[in-house]
Formats: sequence, structure tokens, C-alpha cells
Amino acid sequence: MKRVLAFDFGASSGRAILGAYEGGRLTYKEVHRFENNPREQDGHLRWNFTDLMNNVRLGIEKAGSFDSIAFDTWGVDFGLLDEEGNLLEDPVHYRDSRTDGMTEQAERILPAADLYAATGCQIMGINTLFQLLAVQKEQPELWAKARQLLFMPDLFAYALCGSRVCETTIASTSQMLDARTGCWSKTVLDAFSVPESLFAPMVPSGTVLGEYKGAKVIAAAGHDTQCAVAALPAPQPGAAFLSCGTWSLLGCELDEPILTEESRTLALSNERGANGKVNYLKNIIGLWLIQESRRQWKREGTAYSGNSAAAKASRCPKRWDRWCAAFTRAWPSNTALPWNSWAVPPDRTFPACTSSAAARRPNCSAA
Repeated sequence: MKRVLAFDFGASSGRAILGAYEGGRLTYKEVHRFENNPREQDGHLRWNFTDLMNNVRLGIEKAGSFDSIAFDTWGVDFGLLDEEGNLLEDPVHYRDSRTDGMTEQAERILPAADLYAATGCQIMGINTLFQLLAVQKEQPELWAKARQLLFMPDLFAYALCGSRVCETTIASTSQMLDARTGCWSKTVLDAFSVPESLFAPMVPSGTVLGEYKGAKVIAAAGHDTQCAVAALPAPQPGAAFLSCGTWSLLGCELDEPILTEESRTLALSNERGANGKVNYLKNIIGLWLIQESRRQWKREGTAYSGNSAAAKASRCPKRWDRWCAAFTRAWPSNTALPWNSWAVPPDRTFPACTSSAAARRPNCSAA
């Protein structure tokens, strides 16, 4: 019997799953679950890497004996290492405001159509490329010290076994990977003065990286979406998938990327899957609004479970968006509306918001 320990990090929580494979049958159980709470530090919203590693060690302790260990995480974020391999600072959260305006600045150097044609990645300010441009501009001293970039799943593996790699699925979230070749795009790196030496050697999903206390450390599909897609039963070619979490991803598997102008304007992404295929998908806001609202309500003294929050939402009128718009037009202009605010989740302002419900109220349609 083989026992494997998988750490699945989301943008709001993490969990350790212990699986056992015997006789062609896989069984598994959750041995540890924990919150992933970013914090404001040194002017930026950051992941608490020390706390996350403490939870990794606690999950390992709870799991007992196992043969191998692997990590998957959300995409785009990273840690920067110095010459000696030390983490220079806690990784910055992709929702931090440092990338505000970076996509527009980048498009003055490399037009959006050319950037998309090279990478096939939806152009979003959260992507690794634009985070690096923010480091170059706002933290030149940090940029000068940085010798290597490790994406989050690779950073966890490095902390356990000391091996520095760049797994392919997580690299494809960066806006710097060539969608056709799976190598770093020289066009993009040269345009933005990002040295290829910044990146660790590229490895495919399933690569054995080293050992931790006798267990193999393996580079699984580092991007959590690709782990989810790899596990899906899809007997028919062209079957669609919906992976739901802080972000929701709706898409399908393809043999080749789609890099057309129409694909770019529809904000579709080509991401590399664990099996070498292309996952062609649409990013949707997902559960983030609920997760962050629950956090803020908890700060204010009221703790809602996911189920209780969903139950309250379900009591709202059907077709809420159309109903609100029609109701607002019909409501007398000199009379207050019967709600405080309402929001359309796909609004472009939401990906950049941080923690509190109060911070999001200006992005809602005021009553």
C-alpha cells in the first residue's frame, strides 16, 4: 500500500489530505484544515508564509507515516530568493494594489494583442508579469537582490527539501510562458527586462524533487485548477469542467492553444494541464465575495458559516440582477431604496479589492 500526503492551498484556506492506494483503489481523508489569512505588512497585503509552513508541519505530524508529499496552490504568486537562497520577504498577495495601472503601462511596451499571442494568458493585473513590473518600479532594491523566483507550490517544496524548480502548470499562470512551446517567451522576457535566469529549471508534473524525513517530495501539478481537472472523469472528448473555489474556472481540454484576437477579447486563458494538454478556460469571480464578507462580518462580531450565508442569499428574489435594475428604475426618485447596495460580481474593480466588505461598498451600486 502506498500512502501519499497532498497539501491543497486555496486563497482562503488550506487542507492536508492523506491518501492510500492499494489494489487499484484510492481512499483518502482530510487530516488537517486551516485558514489562509493574508495580512498587511510593510505597505502590502502579504501571505503569512511562516504560518502556512507551520500548518504544513502540523499536517505532516497529524498524517503519521507516508511515502510521498506534494503541494498545489492558487496561481500567479511567488517568493523571491536572494543569493544564499533565503526568502527576501513574505510573498505579496495577488490582490495587492501594487499592480494598479501596470497592464496599461505594459501595453505601451508590448501591445496586448502581441502579449496574448505569445502567452495565451488572459491579461489581468494579478498575473506574475505585472507583479514583477511593480517590483521593478516600486522596489528596485528588492529587484536588485532577487536571484530566483519560486512560485508558491515550488516554494513550499523548496522549504521542505531544498530543491528549486519551476513546475509547468504553475508557470503557465505567469503571463510569461510561451503557449505553443511551454518554454519561457523570449519576446515577453526581453520586452520587460526579466532575465530567464530568475526562474528555476522547468520540470513536468510528477517530478521527484528530493526527500523530507524519508518521504519523497514530488512536484504535482502545482496549479490547483490543473490538479482538479486532472482528477475529473471526462469520457467524452470536448467535455466541459467547472472548478469552483475562491475563483471559479469554466473550460475544456484542448490539444493546442487558441491564440486568436477573438479569444483575447473574450478574456479566455490557455493554461497548461498536468497531462500536457491545454486547459482553455474562463476566470469567474467565484466564492471570494462570500469568503471575504464572512471574514469582515466575523471581525464585526457575527460569524456566519458558508451554509448560513448561502441560505440568506437564497432568500433574495430570483433573477436578482434584473430585478434590482428594473426595481431601481421604477422606484420613486425621492424615496430611499429598500437595500443598502448591490453588486455585479464580474465588475472589473473586484479582483483588486482586498479584505473588507466596507472596502467593497464603493464598488457596489449605491441605493
